[in-house]
Amino acid sequence: MSSSPPFKSRPESKYTKAKRALRSLAVSVAIPLTLTIAVIFLFGRSSRHFPNRNRPIWVAPLWLLHLSSISSSFLIGLAAWLVWADGGFHCGSNALPLYIAHLSLSVVWNPLVLVIRALLLAFLFCVLDFVTLYACYRTFKRVNPFAKDLIKPCLAWTAYLCAVTYVFIDL
Repeated sequence: MSSSPPFKSRPESKYTKAKRALRSLAVSVAIPLTLTIAVIFLFGRSSRHFPNRNRPIWVAPLWLLHLSSISSSFLIGLAAWLVWADGGFHCGSNALPLYIAHLSLSVVWNPLVLVIRALLLAFLFCVLDFVTLYACYRTFKRVNPFAKDLIKPCLAWTAYLCAVTYVFIDL
């Protein structure tokens, strides 16, 4: 008796592989985008705590801060997909926990600054998010060099958000 299965499976076609890859890309980008957009709609539309006067000229208006957060979420989702596609989340690395920690920390800025007005706590969360994102950068760099390059604008954005939050503490 042979030990072969009763039916032969066909190898996956290129079309099937591409379709599956596009589906996974859509999911990995949609998760951080949806999370960011939901937080903006739930907590970010209240601009009464956002100082429009007496703020430095380099502090962007609230709508631009939100748009940049959405862009950063898109880039980190794309970087995470590249790491996942190369097996970086499966090989026992810290990539997945760091990515989840970054997503969790990145969504708390709007509620802390615009609703609760806990600026010192928001600044601490921003700094912690920057450190977590830098750890993601170093971890993603080992798996996929292009994913590392996608995280660089996210690092710059998080550093800018830290500076904005620090300025808000003094206002």
